[in-house]
Amino acid sequence: MGAGCGISIHGRFRVVTEKTVFAMPEARTGMTPDVGASFFLSRLPGFFGEYIGLTGAKLDGTEMLACGLATHFVSSIKLGLLDEALKKVYTTDLATISAVIDEFSEKPTLKERSAYHRQDIIDRCFSQMTVENIISALETESVKAGDAWISESVHLMKKASPICLKVFLKSIRRGRLQSLDQCLAQEYRISCHGLQVGQDFFEGVRANLVRKDRTPKWVPSQLELVSDEMVDRYFSKVDDDEWVDLVLPVRSNSSTSIMAKI
Repeated sequence: MGAGCGISIHGRFRVVTEKTVFAMPEARTGMTPDVGASFFLSRLPGFFGEYIGLTGAKLDGTEMLACGLATHFVSSIKLGLLDEALKKVYTTDLATISAVIDEFSEKPTLKERSAYHRQDIIDRCFSQMTVENIISALETESVKAGDAWISESVHLMKKASPICLKVFLKSIRRGRLQSLDQCLAQEYRISCHGLQVGQDFFEGVRANLVRKDRTPKWVPSQLELVSDEMVDRYFSKVDDDEWVDLVLPVRSNSSTSIMAKI
C-alpha cells in the first residue's frame, strides 16, 4: 500500500497472488498519492485511477491484473516453484523470463462485487472536473442504482482530507500528459508543501496512527473551503532558498517506464 507500491509498481514484471492487497490510501491520512501515482494511475483504463486515488479503495490481485497494475497472477502455493524456476534461468532476456512466469500464471475470474465491473459508472462519475462534481455524480448514481459500492465510495471520499483530494485530482490529470520523471518531480513538490504549509499530514498521523481515534480535523474542513489558489500552491516551487526540485539521475540502461507500455 502507498509507498510500498512504489518499490515494485514500476517494474516490468509485477506478480500478484490471491493474497495480494493494493491501495493508495494517502488522502485518508492527510497526504497525496505519490511514488509516481499520478503516472501509473493515470494510465489505467478510463478513470479507474481517479477512483483508486480519491477513495483509497483496496484492490485484490485479480483486479490488479484486470486493470493492468499487475502483469501476472500466480497462485501463492506456486510462488516457491516459480522462484526456483527463475533461479535456473540465468538470463536477463525479458522474453525468456516472461515465458517462465507464464508457465505458472493463470487467469483468475473477477469477483461479482468487483469495482472493475462498474467501469461505466466510474468513467461517468470520476471523469468530472472537480471533486465536488464527482461526489455529486456518485450520489446521483446511488439514487438510480442503489448500489452499496457507490455509497461506500462516497463515504471514503468524505472521510479524506479535502485539500488532498483536490491536489490529487489535479496531479493525476496533469500526470496523463507527463513522463514518469515529471510526475515524480511534481509529487515531490506536493509532498514538500504538504510538510511545510499543510497541516493535514500531521493531523492524519495523529488521528490514524498515534491516537487512533479515526477522527481527523482537516484544515480546511470542507471541499468548498479549498480554493484553487490553495491547490495551485502545492504545484509551485517551495519558498526556500535552499530548496531544489527533484532531479533524477540519468542511467545508461534506463528506458521508458514499463507502465507506459501496458
